[in-house]
Amino acid sequence: MASTNPTRGMRDFLPADVRKRNYVIGIIKSVYESYGFEPLETPSVENLETLMGKYGDEGNQLVFKILKRGEKLDLESATKESDLSDLALRYDLTVPLARVVANNKNDLPKFFKRYQIQPVWRADRPARGRFREFYQCDVDAIGSSSMVVEGELMSAVSDILKRLGFTDFTIRLNHRQVLTDILDTAGVPEELHTDALVAIDKLDKIGADGVATELSERGISDEASTMLLGIFAETQEILNQEKDINRTIVANLINIVSNETLTELGQILKFADKAPILIDPSLARGLSYYTGAIMEITVPDLAGSLGGGGRYDGLIGMFGKEQIPACGFSLGLERILVVMDEKNMFPPEIADSTPADVLVTIWNEESILASLKLAAEFRKHRLRVTVYPEADKLGKQFKYADTIGVPYVCVAGDDEIKAGKVKLKNMKTGEESMLSLKDVASNIKI
Repeated sequence: MASTNPTRGMRDFLPADVRKRNYVIGIIKSVYESYGFEPLETPSVENLETLMGKYGDEGNQLVFKILKRGEKLDLESATKESDLSDLALRYDLTVPLARVVANNKNDLPKFFKRYQIQPVWRADRPARGRFREFYQCDVDAIGSSSMVVEGELMSAVSDILKRLGFTDFTIRLNHRQVLTDILDTAGVPEELHTDALVAIDKLDKIGADGVATELSERGISDEASTMLLGIFAETQEILNQEKDINRTIVANLINIVSNETLTELGQILKFADKAPILIDPSLARGLSYYTGAIMEITVPDLAGSLGGGGRYDGLIGMFGKEQIPACGFSLGLERILVVMDEKNMFPPEIADSTPADVLVTIWNEESILASLKLAAEFRKHRLRVTVYPEADKLGKQFKYADTIGVPYVCVAGDDEIKAGKVKLKNMKTGEESMLSLKDVASNIKI
């Protein structure tokens, strides 16, 4: 017998789950739109060549590839991977956006601000808050190199988390040029910078010893590794302070990082002054397309982040002749939901939501039409109404209503119908009232 479980790393969402997801997505959309971002959607499937080479070696390995179909699939003659696969499920929403901008450049405004909330797929190892299919909630600004863009993105995601009830979160901020300057100072050859960044990106996951081992495996000398980890250890000591952390970190970088880069970081702090931002020179983010500021949201007691992003001025140019500046941020819906569930952060009307405000009973076969008309009348008053689908004992109908948590039950029996009245029962208090049809809707308190 086939298993009834979903594929590993993927999930079914029952009604209560979907209501919570819709609540979070609704707030995210509302805030994004309040900042002037427009909605965009792209296909789930992209050409394989669109995705490959954009995420670094580790990212490339996590792309879900799709086998060629029909006559195109020739297993006997295949000698390389491209002979077997030509399409893939999208890995993120940023690369598809870059493709869309390059393809529709003449139809889009000079400054294009979009948000996109859709699922992505990664052939990753499932873990707490990490799935193979998950939603990203992206917001991106295309066409400007101004640090106002970074400031607005960080302000927007900060507003979202505050509206959702998060009070203890940090937006870690760094710059790819900071990392480049640190790597150069430590003596890491330019051709090994990408390898070093992949290892550094795991610092909060595998610790300094683990990163040192991986740096060595990637061909980086022990001397360079020791200097790198020493710089990041000094950073960590500063991060443990309570006052003027950003100012101290910037002062610590003056002899390593260019004034231009430090100025950009300073502008971002100024433009997003209400967001809880912490400069962290050890923040790497493994995606290879970042070119400037990089950002990541962390909360206590959660390995990994709630979201991240950065500037990727070179990505759109990969799909066309023109280099177009761009910056974006992506919130991880699944991780937000995990934290909110564990900390009971959903408001009662969402956490305790029910499928309907009132259940209309069916007394007997002859009264079915009367019950359906009653339900239709209630819906005119913007009530959510469910009808018990068949004639049955009232006790069973009340029990069903209690099981699904409906707060009111409306009984329209033969006597009530003749009198032009119905009986309304409050399932929480047990109170029953005999009401005229016109008064029922006003007595259902939602």
